[in-house]
Amino acid sequence: MTVNTEHTPAEKHNHTHGPGCGHEARVHGDHVDYLHDGHAHREDGGHYDECTTCVCGDCDDVCAACECDGCTCPTCNHETCQCEHCDDICNNCVCVDCTCPTCTHAA
Repeated sequence: MTVNTEHTPAEKHNHTHGPGCGHEARVHGDHVDYLHDGHAHREDGGHYDECTTCVCGDCDDVCAACECDGCTCPTCNHETCQCEHCDDICNNCVCVDCTCPTCTHAA
C-alpha cells in the first residue's frame, strides 16, 4: 500500500540549514524548524519543506514560533512541560529524560 504525504517544498537556498547557518533553529515537536522571512523550513528526507502555520483565527505565525494566547491550533503545543526541572513549552522541550505526557521531542 502506498501512502501519499503532502509536501510543500521550501525555496532553494545556497546553504544547508544547521548550526551556524544564520537562521534561528526552533524545536517543533519531533523535528527542528529553521525560521526566516516569516516562514519555517524543516528537513524531510534530504530536502526541506515548509512547516505548518498556525490556523487560529487571529494568528498567521509559523507553529514553531506561535505565541497565541488561547491557541487552538492542533500543531501548536503551548502546554508547559510537567517535568520538575523544566519550564519550557512542550512544543520546544528538549529534556533528555522527559516524563511529561504532552511533550514530543526532536531527534
